[in-house]
Amino acid sequence: MRKLLPTAIELVYDNYNFFVIGYSPTERASDAIFSIAAASNGVGLAFLQGASVPDPKHLLQGAGKKNRFLRLPTLAPLKSRDVRELLDAALTHAKTPLSSSGGGYMIIKSVSAKQRPRRKT
Repeated sequence: MRKLLPTAIELVYDNYNFFVIGYSPTERASDAIFSIAAASNGVGLAFLQGASVPDPKHLLQGAGKKNRFLRLPTLAPLKSRDVRELLDAALTHAKTPLSSSGGGYMIIKSVSAKQRPRRKT
């Protein structure tokens, strides 16, 4: 994702359910466009404004008011043309666009005091 979004700010945090890396144009998590969420049952790529992103091939899952996601069993989906088109559409529809120049950086946002187990039992 860093190669695809070189100007994004990576927001890293560990909440109750997931270990998350968000990709945002600002240091605010609410401005993030994408997030990678890892849990004991797998990894997903969340499109945080995915409900408004055109998805003609119906690749995005979920029924939330804003969020949609893709399951990532491997990195292969990120290399597919269809997913790249979704990523581009999400960037186009972002309420706050990514900077067109400069470099991104990483911020460790928080660590939740309560955690769910990361391994399947």
